[in-house]
Amino acid sequence: MRLEGFIVFLLAIGFYYVNDFSWVIFIIFLLAPDIGMIGYTINNAIGAYIYNIFHTYSFPLILIGVSILMNVDIFLLIGLIWSAHIGMDRALGYGLKYRTGFKVTHLGKL
Repeated sequence: MRLEGFIVFLLAIGFYYVNDFSWVIFIIFLLAPDIGMIGYTINNAIGAYIYNIFHTYSFPLILIGVSILMNVDIFLLIGLIWSAHIGMDRALGYGLKYRTGFKVTHLGKL
């Protein structure tokens, strides 16, 4: 699954490059999905739930699909950066979280 994440990361970067989007924006927003960690200030269960919403491929893929259907570049830009973030996290071993704690993921313990 780490290899899969790395491949998604590379593909997202490749499509971002092909679309000639701003690399400054990419760098600034690459870590934006980690805002989902804020839920851990409440408790582990809420933290895991919010974190996982921000770290599932469903939402960025919907944005990418809508961008293709409606030709809306900003959705493509956001979807690619978001997908790159998730792929990078998975490649590094940061998977979806379990309620038992931040370091317990579907990829194993950190």
